Order: sequence, then C-alpha cells, then structure tokens
Amino acid sequence: MEKLIPALPPSFNIPIVVVQHIAPDADNYQVTFLDEKSSLVVKEVEEKEPIKPGTVYIAPPNFHVLLEQDASFTLTVDEKVNFSRPSIDVLFETAAECCKERTVGIILTGGNNDGARGLQKISRYGGLAIVQDPQDAEVDIMPLNALRLTKSAKRFYLKDLPSFLKSLM
Repeated sequence: MEKLIPALPPSFNIPIVVVQHIAPDADNYQVTFLDEKSSLVVKEVEEKEPIKPGTVYIAPPNFHVLLEQDASFTLTVDEKVNFSRPSIDVLFETAAECCKERTVGIILTGGNNDGARGLQKISRYGGLAIVQDPQDAEVDIMPLNALRLTKSAKRFYLKDLPSFLKSLM
C-alpha cells in the first residue's frame, strides 16, 4: 500500500477500499501512515458511512467490511472467512453486487486464498479483476489462487498499477 496509494494524484476520484489481514487488536497504524504519505484522504471505514470518490478507506481490525446497495458501508463481526476478519472475499462479493461492472478488485501479495472467490465474482458481474504478478509479490499464494479462479484477471507488477489506475479515471 505504501507504494500504491501515495503514487495516486490528488485528482484521483475513484474510491479505494483496502482490506489487509491484521491482528484483531492492531491499532490500524496504516491509516495514519498512508494519510501522511498520500495526497488523498485516508481514513478508517465507519459504520453506515457512504462511500465517497477520492477517498481511501481502510478496514478496521477484526471487522468485515460490506458495501451495501446504497453504496454505504456496514461493519460486521460475523465468522471469519478464510481464517480472516476482515476478509477480502466479503468486501469483493458485496462490492460486485452493489457496483457491478464499475467494480475493480485488486489482489496483492499474501499468504492464503482470501479474495480469490470475491475477485471471481467481480469478474462475473462485469467488473475488472487485477492481480499482482506472482513473480512480483513478496508472498505469491494469494495472487496464484486468484489467478487460478479468475482466468480473465489482468496481471500487473506493483510499480505499474498506479499508472493503470490513473487511466481508469
């Protein structure tokens, strides 16, 4: 995230929601860290908050983040999915249902299969599936699992993602 988010310009008007597997009792330092380095507003997701363009939302520790049909967030403490809460699959599946072809899902480095099913659903609903090239990832398990399930996913090296995302504006 520290390479991707700060590389986006202040004019970047697409909302970003970040789900990272962190300890349930973590202080979510990532919000402060990224907000200081980014020209975009970076904040922790709040219950019932409507999603806004040009904002980077970070999932709070120990909560699943869902995107509702009215494009607002819901936070839950439902069962872990893929041993994770927050779960990428939970966010991706609800974002696909809410935003259909306007959804972009990105899977980066990681050590389990969370996100693979959700990315597949984004693709099925007409959205864009992006996966960090496994050769570029610190841990290639999540990118490999995502690519196995979503054959249409585009592969990117992390350094090339900011330029591609800017082209979507």
